[in-house]
Amino acid sequence: MSVTDAVATGVPFSTLADTVLERLTATYAPAADPERAAPMRAYMKDVAPFLGLATPVRRALSRTVVAGLPRPDEGDCAAIALRCWQLPEREYHYFAVDYLRRHARVCSSGFLPVVRHLIATTSWWDTVDLLAAHVVGALVAADPALKADMDTWIVDDDLWIARTALLHQLRHKERTDTERLFTYCLRQSGHPDFFVRKAIGWCLREYAKTDPEAVRAFLARERGRFAPLSVREALKNIGT
Repeated sequence: MSVTDAVATGVPFSTLADTVLERLTATYAPAADPERAAPMRAYMKDVAPFLGLATPVRRALSRTVVAGLPRPDEGDCAAIALRCWQLPEREYHYFAVDYLRRHARVCSSGFLPVVRHLIATTSWWDTVDLLAAHVVGALVAADPALKADMDTWIVDDDLWIARTALLHQLRHKERTDTERLFTYCLRQSGHPDFFVRKAIGWCLREYAKTDPEAVRAFLARERGRFAPLSVREALKNIGT
């Protein structure tokens, strides 16, 4: 079974995933803190239940989970991420995101459908943004042919897929495809959702760290097409 087919036909077989999930559930569950879980769930707008693990605690536990394990291949990454996403508690999703960030370099362009599934399932900014910048962005940087997929994602009806297209170049700095960045921002300039308008401002603000004059010139020409939120976010560090 290919990784690309995994989303449609089921999780690929992976001995490493069996080990990781066994360790993960045995490590996370006993550390659950119900008193912390309720406010964490509320803060994330009830997108998923929580175990109540504070981030430093969760990351320390994660280190024990993966200690001594071999480096994964692409199939292992797919199996681990998809199986984590099948568990209800959000901390398991966070583990998967952290794992993919660490091992994105072993994944090929064929991994993109798996990431899309994660982005479109139990969607909220806490997982989407990290997957966009650290996983999708890495895949596109490694295989520029995936820019065509981003051209499709930017007009997707799912706002989280469109947000990912906007944010996938956050870490590209001087390697940013400026024409695509500006085109994507214009394509979604009239989007009614806060998260897309915010993402427009965020990706422009981040690129302004590399080329502030390009962002200033772009907004001087086009700012009338953007929501005030997008403009305010874009210019936050560079002024008008």
